Amino acid sequence: MSLRSMLAQAAVIGVNEARAKIFGHVLNPTGQRSAHKILRKKFIGEKVASWYPDNIHKEDPLVVARKEQERLSKLEMLKRRGKGPPKKGQGKRAAKRSK
Repeated sequence: MSLRSMLAQAAVIGVNEARAKIFGHVLNPTGQRSAHKILRKKFIGEKVASWYPDNIHKEDPLVVARKEQERLSKLEMLKRRGKGPPKKGQGKRAAKRSK
């Protein structure tokens, strides 16, 4: 390798380093994989979250009351058919103990 080619190579390396420093690029002379491409992107979590409305099922009292009413009516229907929950102290475990 001649002196001239070594100087030319050093000049190219120096120019590349200066260019990377000026323009804010990451210098990667070996070409190894890095996560820089992913990490330089803006975070999009807040933007995606803003697309969806807030959870109205937890905040709106009318929705909560309607769900509670549906639950109670379903429980009433099950009790009429004899499939509802037993009274306290009359379940399977209590029946085992009393034998």
